[in-house]
Amino acid sequence: MMTITKRRIFAGDRLRSLRKRGTLDQAAMAARLGISVSYLSQLENDDRPLTATILSAIGKAFPLERGQFELDVVTQRFAAVESAMGDPLFSEWAFAPDALARLAETQPLFAEAFVTLHSAYRHAEERLLSADDAMASGVPGADRLPWEEVRDWFHEAGNYIDPIDTAAEALSLPMGDGEADMIARLASLHGIHLIAAGDDTALRAYDRAGGTLAIDPALPPESRRFLLAHQLAAIELAAPIAAVADGADLQSDTARRLLSVGLANYAAGALLMPYARYRAAALDLRHDIDRLRRQFGVSFEQACHRLSTLQRPGARGIPFFFCRIDMAGNITKRHSATRLQFARFGGACPLWIVHEAVAIPDRILVQLAETPDGVRYVQMAKGLVKPSGSYARAPRRYAVALGCEIEHARDFIYADGLDVTSQTGATPIGISCRLCPRVDCDQRAFPPADRAILIDPDRRDVVPYQVI
Repeated sequence: MMTITKRRIFAGDRLRSLRKRGTLDQAAMAARLGISVSYLSQLENDDRPLTATILSAIGKAFPLERGQFELDVVTQRFAAVESAMGDPLFSEWAFAPDALARLAETQPLFAEAFVTLHSAYRHAEERLLSADDAMASGVPGADRLPWEEVRDWFHEAGNYIDPIDTAAEALSLPMGDGEADMIARLASLHGIHLIAAGDDTALRAYDRAGGTLAIDPALPPESRRFLLAHQLAAIELAAPIAAVADGADLQSDTARRLLSVGLANYAAGALLMPYARYRAAALDLRHDIDRLRRQFGVSFEQACHRLSTLQRPGARGIPFFFCRIDMAGNITKRHSATRLQFARFGGACPLWIVHEAVAIPDRILVQLAETPDGVRYVQMAKGLVKPSGSYARAPRRYAVALGCEIEHARDFIYADGLDVTSQTGATPIGISCRLCPRVDCDQRAFPPADRAILIDPDRRDVVPYQVI
């Protein structure tokens, strides 16, 4: 059998296009790929084919663009094996790209079994998190509440809902994205008129019988636009929203209605930040949230959350994790397209920068962090305050965090001030104290569930026990 290197994959045009999109000259591109300029020139002119080593270098230098070079099943299998081997679990074993390519070609069943086994291993880790959630909730084995069902449904869907995302993107094309455009469309097509609202109005109040919509006047402009987009999407995308909600494996009608609301919110974000345009702008601006939110007229939180949904097959964005916590450390929103997972109950690791950010509104903090599995992340966090419009009602205070694995640091502007190559500069974070295996953490709230502890009455450290 021939190996991938003998398949003679010529992709000079795609390689040249990739270089030009990144505004790189040949010297800079060659440096990124770890090859000579003359070798790059031969590749771009189709004088030489891509090899497994070059495909691997492209995947590491341009993670979002590798898919366009995976031209056949064998190449895709090689990419899947290489991705699995990138897990820190296998850090003691180093396989050359050519060796993995030969494995993908000559042992296809073994390669696919290996990828499946690795996927099952990761899934088992998520199930362990779920078991920890049950312990934390105090009701092991109990049925999930409706909001927990919906939260988990979005997580299992990868936080990307294609029929709704594409429908919202199509809806955005024939109309402007300003508040006046949405108000005019609601009135002209649906007979819904925006009316003046009193101070005691809910954030959004739609009177179906009267055909009126009231929005809390204390809300900032970007929140008003989001609620208008929600109302418009709930009406015009009612069919795809209903189809997705009806097909969801949920236990109660309450959960299904809650999912419908969540899908309308998802559609509102997709309407204000259409997929292709938002993804292109995010890559161009290196995911600078402040510039993105100004360009699309959305809030800081909305801009962050939308980035975590850019997982359309064939046009994926950077895999991000996103979360929002309140002043008590409760995670009120969470999603991860990375290997990092969140505890579903209780607070997050106190060493995460997001906890510091919640106490410092309107200041962006950055952090290089490492989880117990050895994966490193660059994350930024910002504390936000949502005003209530009245002294009698306390404003809502929380923080949002957005992060990615360090292989994407070049495209994440918040990594610019961090030394991502440092072997000692990463903060050792965990997911949940009940699952964290670290034995030397001074911030540990309680011992890990699967480890014994040692009590020495003659010795007192910061933590009054030793994990063994």
